[in-house]
Amino acid sequence: MWLEILLTSVLGFVIYWFVSRDKEETLPLEDGWWGPGARPEAAEDGSIRPFKVETSEEEIQDLHRRIDRVRLTPPLEDAHFHFGFNSTYLRKVLSYWRNDFDWRKQVEILNRYPHFKTRIEGLDIHFIHVKPPQPPSGCTPKPLLMVHGWPGSFYEFYKIIPLLTDPRSHGLSEEHVFEVICPSIPGYGFSEASSKKGLNSVATARIFYKLMLRLGFREFYIQGGDWGALICTNMAQMVPSHVEGLHLNMAFIVNPGILTLLLGRRFPRLFGYTQRDMELLFPFREKVFYSLLRESGYMHIQCTKPDTVGCALNDSPVGLAAYILEKFSTWTNPEFRDLEDGGLERKFSLDDLLTNVMLYWTTGTIASSQRFYKENLGQGFMANKHNRIKVHVPTGFAAFPCELMHVPEKWVKFKYPKLVSYSYMARGGHFAAFEEPELLARDICKFVGLLEQR
Repeated sequence: MWLEILLTSVLGFVIYWFVSRDKEETLPLEDGWWGPGARPEAAEDGSIRPFKVETSEEEIQDLHRRIDRVRLTPPLEDAHFHFGFNSTYLRKVLSYWRNDFDWRKQVEILNRYPHFKTRIEGLDIHFIHVKPPQPPSGCTPKPLLMVHGWPGSFYEFYKIIPLLTDPRSHGLSEEHVFEVICPSIPGYGFSEASSKKGLNSVATARIFYKLMLRLGFREFYIQGGDWGALICTNMAQMVPSHVEGLHLNMAFIVNPGILTLLLGRRFPRLFGYTQRDMELLFPFREKVFYSLLRESGYMHIQCTKPDTVGCALNDSPVGLAAYILEKFSTWTNPEFRDLEDGGLERKFSLDDLLTNVMLYWTTGTIASSQRFYKENLGQGFMANKHNRIKVHVPTGFAAFPCELMHVPEKWVKFKYPKLVSYSYMARGGHFAAFEEPELLARDICKFVGLLEQR
């Protein structure tokens, strides 16, 4: 018994020593060209152009014809969502999509915020830019870049934006008012896809940094989940002096802290685990290992042969909807697998869910969005430099209980040693801004408030 405790203590010390060596390395800024052909000699057009989402009767009729020709496979009895999207419930979604969903109305909703495009590194980059309607007297709005992930879009932020830009009108404190910029990742929605291999999170971070400079922001806050978390992390690693604060609701942590899971259940205090960490991590085999196995099949496909499945999904709106919406079920709450309808309408409306699907369908960007997995994860374990260096920017972290994997505060501090705020959120899963906009908005404001008090 005492030998076991001694060995565990030694292991803990070695791990702590290894991860606590804080070398303030940065990622090189570099440059890139992702447009077709060779980079032109002429300077790139740096203008910012207004953009408007549009549709047509032809686009809508084509969608309806494809839905009408659907051919579904009956589900197994009592399968619920354990085998993927249940086709019985899918018929209900398709009926609503075909007969009740008003895409023209949703396009009007999309255009409520100002849209723009600008050319960076050979690509047309789409973004929305929302300024406070009436900032309080003497208040300078804080620029905040918010970055989405897969299979989401800039639309995930539509409900949180007014809470950040006009908090007083929504019952929140106006101590912190933000000017929000939400770009689309290249190859997602209205942002042009790369013509060349290699456009990963680091390149995207550089593109979005250039976007912020082009908008006139030298210092700004950044926030993200999913790929957005990695892109924002890379930006903080690349240009730390320009990032006032980094707020995340997901973290890509690969370090020796994960090895402590095997011993952490027996010696939680030794490894810095709280009671809430224990509830979210253990039993490890079920809550982490099996859970990740169940939910990561798509990732192995997209890390290796994204274009193959992309061809199928880009040709079938029904297949696309099933593939995307299944993630909004089980990534929101793993227990939703036990429900016949996947619990989709417990947290989201079909209008919101289908609007997100339509941003992939109408732009034909599902394949290019999936390539982002191969570009970032297809080179092997720890292949990228950003995996091996820390982030020396003030950081806030919101730990939502139904995220794909819980990340304890101790782990976050390994990667982000300047962690200012760590919050156990009351509820919510992977799509935090979409699902729980007020909780996320309050945590962003809490983080900024703590940062400004320092």
